[in-house]
Amino acid sequence: MSDHNPFPGENNTGHIWDDNIRELANPIPRWWMIGFWASILWVVGYGILYPMIPSANDYTKGVTGWSQIGEFQQGVDEVEAVRAQFEEQIAVKSAAEILADDGLSTYAVNSARVLFGDNCAACHGAGGAGNSGFPVLADDDWLYGGKVENISLTITNGRKGMMTAQGALLKPEEVDALATAIVKGTVADEPLYKTKACFACHGMDAKGNQALGSANLTDAVWRFDEEDRLASAKYTIIHGVNAPNDPQSREAVMPSFKDRLSESDIKKLSVYVYKLGGGQ
Repeated sequence: MSDHNPFPGENNTGHIWDDNIRELANPIPRWWMIGFWASILWVVGYGILYPMIPSANDYTKGVTGWSQIGEFQQGVDEVEAVRAQFEEQIAVKSAAEILADDGLSTYAVNSARVLFGDNCAACHGAGGAGNSGFPVLADDDWLYGGKVENISLTITNGRKGMMTAQGALLKPEEVDALATAIVKGTVADEPLYKTKACFACHGMDAKGNQALGSANLTDAVWRFDEEDRLASAKYTIIHGVNAPNDPQSREAVMPSFKDRLSESDIKKLSVYVYKLGGGQ
């Protein structure tokens, strides 16, 4: 190929393809060589300054002593130092006192977002919007009271209210009458409400009893099967809630978090839930 070089005098290797594509023998540009040697020097310098070369059980640490874990921990320490001033106050104050302090309550709310997502959102929904069978936390309807102290007590000890199953005590037409009145919000005016002693738990005005955790039967807040409220009301009347003698009874249990969360975390969550919009 080099014997028939059509480009005599050109500094090429004689390797020519397609008549005019050839391999030149020019030296590498100086700027490229400078960059090449500079990169080698940079690698050597990096290896001296920072962790780089692994061994069987360890690695070179570098003269600066820097590491990613160390930098991460430094960042964590800086964040913890900022949080410390708030955490110290939360540890010694009640949930009500935290709520009364604007700066401290803002910190508690921001700090509790992750706590709520990890521990509460699976049942109560994002932002406390609720899921089927679980209470909405962003409204003003509270079975056990919406004060921040009530909320804190609920998170700490959990709740397990009970409505007795009435299926064996009521005739079908009586169940229909009570359920229809509940759906209409007029159950307090239904004669059966008093003759069957429903008021003993739900109150004479049917607005519930927070000491017992009994529901308000006159509002539009619905917990179970909201799409078919009449059927839902009938089912609850017949089978109850957490009724021990009825295997078809609805289950409604709020677990205790006192063994899962610290006292400070419970206070933060209490303030967070209160400020979702439904605390009272």
